[in-house]
Amino acid sequence: MTYREFAQRIRVPGGFILLPLLFVLSRPTSSMLIAGMAVACFGLGMRAWASGYLRKNEELTTAGPYAYTRNPLYLGTLFLGAGAALASGSMIFVLLFAAFYIALYLPVIHAEAETMNKMFPDSYAGYSNHVPILLPKLTRYRAAAKGQRFDPSLYLKHREYQAAIGFVVVYSLLVLKWIVLSN
Repeated sequence: MTYREFAQRIRVPGGFILLPLLFVLSRPTSSMLIAGMAVACFGLGMRAWASGYLRKNEELTTAGPYAYTRNPLYLGTLFLGAGAALASGSMIFVLLFAAFYIALYLPVIHAEAETMNKMFPDSYAGYSNHVPILLPKLTRYRAAAKGQRFDPSLYLKHREYQAAIGFVVVYSLLVLKWIVLSN
């Protein structure tokens, strides 16, 4: 098994390993909770927007957020995790999350780029030459597929609501810890 394959398998379960560390290390303040919530909600919104365009393994998605970044779901995950890390009020946890993201998600992003190139050899090369792999461009990909539209049913199909539920649970626990520490 290559490291990329390992990263693909462990990235989601690995996030659950970080949860106990989040709660042990966290020292949330009201201002950090508010700032973290804004960042995390942006990430949730990005993931919801992206999931409504994604038709996995059927076509190369180049419209919506995919016209700005090839990996809006992973960008959303970055903002979601960074928001929780920021809300924790712990610089140690922020650094742990950054290391986790770099170590696991960046190899996965590159592995998936190779897979997409194999699945869509006629269109992926041009797309990848114009659209950045993670950090978005401010201008839209001009050759974005015109027929691709946002479909809310894809949000449900991809079970993206699970990220929102997880966010609510994690954030509720951070708020609870803030309340306990404030008294």
